[in-house]
Amino acid sequence: MASPDLRETETSTPPRDGAIAELTVAAVAICAISLLLALLAGGSVVASVAPGLPDPGPLTRWGLPISTAGQDIAAALTLGLLLLTVVLLPSQRGALTAAAQSYLRATSWFALAWAALSAGTLIFTLSDLLGLPPSQVLDEELTSYAGSVGQGIALMVVILAATGVALFARVAQTATAALGVLGLGLLAQLPPLVAGHAASAANHSLAVTGLAVHVLAAIVWVGGLAALTYHALRASSEHVPVAVERFSRLALWAYVGVAVGGVAISAARLTSVTELFTTPYGWLIAVKSALFVVLGYLGWQHRRRTVPRIVEGTGRVLFARIAAVEVAIMAAVMGVAAALSQTEPPPVPTSPPGTAADILGFPMPPPISAQTILTLWRPDLFFILVVVVLGGLYAAGVVRLLRRGDHWPWGRTIAWFCGLLTIVATVLTGVGTYSMVLFSTHMIQHMVLSMMTPILLVLGAPMTLALRALHPARRRGDRGPREWLTLFLNSRFSRLVTHHVFATVLFIASTYALYFTPLFELLMSDHLGHVLMNTHFILAGFLYYWVIVGIDPAPRKVPYMLRIVLLLATMGFHAFFGIAIMMQSAPMGMAYYSQFDVPWLASIADDQYAGGGIAWAVGEIPTLMVLIALVGQWWRDEERTERRRERHSRRDGSDDADMDAYNAYLQALDRRARQQR
Repeated sequence: MASPDLRETETSTPPRDGAIAELTVAAVAICAISLLLALLAGGSVVASVAPGLPDPGPLTRWGLPISTAGQDIAAALTLGLLLLTVVLLPSQRGALTAAAQSYLRATSWFALAWAALSAGTLIFTLSDLLGLPPSQVLDEELTSYAGSVGQGIALMVVILAATGVALFARVAQTATAALGVLGLGLLAQLPPLVAGHAASAANHSLAVTGLAVHVLAAIVWVGGLAALTYHALRASSEHVPVAVERFSRLALWAYVGVAVGGVAISAARLTSVTELFTTPYGWLIAVKSALFVVLGYLGWQHRRRTVPRIVEGTGRVLFARIAAVEVAIMAAVMGVAAALSQTEPPPVPTSPPGTAADILGFPMPPPISAQTILTLWRPDLFFILVVVVLGGLYAAGVVRLLRRGDHWPWGRTIAWFCGLLTIVATVLTGVGTYSMVLFSTHMIQHMVLSMMTPILLVLGAPMTLALRALHPARRRGDRGPREWLTLFLNSRFSRLVTHHVFATVLFIASTYALYFTPLFELLMSDHLGHVLMNTHFILAGFLYYWVIVGIDPAPRKVPYMLRIVLLLATMGFHAFFGIAIMMQSAPMGMAYYSQFDVPWLASIADDQYAGGGIAWAVGEIPTLMVLIALVGQWWRDEERTERRRERHSRRDGSDDADMDAYNAYLQALDRRARQQR
């Protein structure tokens, strides 16, 4: 009996516009209080300064965490409004609704605040590093820091990107343009993450990738919920049920991302579980974890109680109440997070500078052998997530097709998962470990990721599976995942990158540009560079083999004979690449390899000579695989063409007259010869 009364109350009492201001004030107050308490608990603002040591002063000690928290909040609100505009609210054939356009214009003001607060963080960070008041660093020191130090460069990139978001948000008119602005905003979050303290952790890859996943997921979650709550509290808002239902699915993925990233950061920074309860850094992590659990419970309540009611047209007030509490807790979490970045460094043992562990992120491995290749697994969180997400999405697509009675070739499924298995074998096993130490092992990794992996992934036909498995948008004219994918495949960008000349030149030229320029040393010296390099190998190879042997629909069809010519020419360039490495008079990348000593390696030059031999010889296997696949595709294509011609001829009676006359002539000659015998 209580449910109808509640339903009637919620329907008859719309949210008040004044509640928006109340929620904003409450969230800011809670964030400030949690920031203050966390700073006092961490001891970063009350620590005594020894006489004679540089002291930036109380303005920096308080200003730095406050500007950092403000920067995070402004970034979250900016991206939250962009998510509301592009993803949560429906569009009309690519055109933004009036509400979405108003939110997009409001985004520019939050982006400007994001840029201004980032500038304040830049000044206070330099003041803290030099131990000088902020007024004394506003000269050449600030210019030098922003242009030559990694952390300063990262903050400058954020300032420029946030300013770009503000400018583009003022002129964007379509959903596609707004999506580009959202992408720019997400990319602006990455520079401080890869240049921050996480890079100094014992496990570089785990810490940096974990922090990036954690922060991006949290920004999407916090910003999206704040923007959605604002939209739901407005009495005149439209499409609230649609936006709530979409955010409910997005929030689940964001919650998982925050959890995965947080566990990875803690595992990389803490040496034992007891440090969660014995160090200030661990205490703040424990507080964040507890608040995270509470947020998960509130999110579960949303999915169980409010989302179904809102979809039915009721429950809006209940959603606003629970969301308001959730936003308040998120504000507290952001305050604790800002304080956490200003506490003393986490209690992890550091190796002496210049040692292999300090450079590589792991101790020097023993001499390479079959046993060490199979046992020295190194968790690279980025590629673990890539394999898990790509494998899970592909399996979900196949299951959806099978459940509705559609057929999907098992050969494509096997090819796809074999491709993911090659990523595991070359990045996560001992091959990935030794690829950071030995050029020859690195070349094995390169050849597999750029040749074997893309071929198998391309033969899995992922685009075709996605187009068949994804449902069209529920609202006519709106854009869901299937519509966005179709738009991308038919875009000018897709037509450019899938042109056979562009794909071939990229596949060949990028390899030479990488190894015969200082770019190789630069990328090898940083974990992010190594991730970018391996990702480029996979993507460039996927693009090239998609043009050569792809099954998925493409903007243009390349003749099979031209594909074979391109394949043979490309393999010739790869063979010459291996020979060029073998003929080098001096080892490559010595600025990187000379940083550490490999006691069981006889000669770096001999190892690189072996790597060149691998590059020269390994291209034959993928070439043979592609040739076999090409011949099979060509034969099947000719069969389909002939069947279409026959069906067309039978349908309209317009068969090739010359061919029919010639066949009749041959039949007449055959009958005459038989009569004469």
